[in-house]
Amino acid sequence: MPDNARPKVLLSGPLQYAKKELYEQIGSIADIVELTSKSRQEFKSDLATKYQNLSVIYHLHDPEDALGQLDDEFFSWLPKSCKHICHFGAGYDDVDVTAAYKHGISVTHTPGAVDDATATTAVYLILSAIRHFYHAEKNCRAGQWKKGLPLARDPEGKTLGIVGMGGIGGVVARRMQLGWGMKVVYYNRKPIEPKPDFECEYMSSLEELLKVSDVVSLHMPLNSQTAKSFSTAQFAAMKPSSVLVNTARGGVIDEDALLVALRAKDSKLWGVGLDVFPNEPEINPALMEFDNVTLLPHMGTETTDSRHKMGMVVINNISNALKGEPLTNQVPEQKKLISEGK
Repeated sequence: MPDNARPKVLLSGPLQYAKKELYEQIGSIADIVELTSKSRQEFKSDLATKYQNLSVIYHLHDPEDALGQLDDEFFSWLPKSCKHICHFGAGYDDVDVTAAYKHGISVTHTPGAVDDATATTAVYLILSAIRHFYHAEKNCRAGQWKKGLPLARDPEGKTLGIVGMGGIGGVVARRMQLGWGMKVVYYNRKPIEPKPDFECEYMSSLEELLKVSDVVSLHMPLNSQTAKSFSTAQFAAMKPSSVLVNTARGGVIDEDALLVALRAKDSKLWGVGLDVFPNEPEINPALMEFDNVTLLPHMGTETTDSRHKMGMVVINNISNALKGEPLTNQVPEQKKLISEGK
């Protein structure tokens, strides 16, 4: 990039949150351009013209955008001037971060900014699933009052198992413990250090957690290790009359195994709450057969407050990238590669 050329920041989709702040804080040091390419091949051609001097891509997840999955091929097209992908979201399964690292490109995300809103969604799903509130609302709307509505269960005194005690999982655990008196156990690859500021017990294996948990709440990222990792063996290990909630990514659950578990005559599933699905925006119609399943259309961060916080984190990441300052939100996989000297 010529010394006198201003760097470009490419918006990969329509920006709705913290837009004013972006132009105020980033517009003074870089040109901000919107993606107008209609396909990946057109984008490749436009790199030499419309997006010349590209330095940072502000990546907004959109299943229908022209860029699609940011993979090895995509990164091979980018000019040497483009060294950063600043992703709008905590989850980033549509970005191959290992391939990006191979091409010298850092990827950032927005952890922390999504914790409260996503945790609120998880809490709602836990309560709806354990109290069968979806079934009750369905009855009301059909004018059936309590006809055919079985007695539900209380969350108080039950055990909550958190799979993936990160930012979101920690907020869920704290709220359910303080608000509903639930005992908290959790499973990560290793115990959290320093220990959380609320009472909880580390389980050395997922199977151990499933055997003692009345409610299981999933909060792990989607990657090659976690894809469909909650499957037949995990459903078999759950306690009778237990609840499963997923606000992570739909792909971490083996949906076929979930349907088998729900349909089983002696099903262990008292209730299920899902905010995420493997093939969004499609939802498997078979899930709608069950009155004990609460479904939401990926509402985790669907609040103006949360989206604004996420936008401000992206702005900070872009600013650090352009100024050559340390990145505060580089994705864990890349930070691990750096620490290992790879």
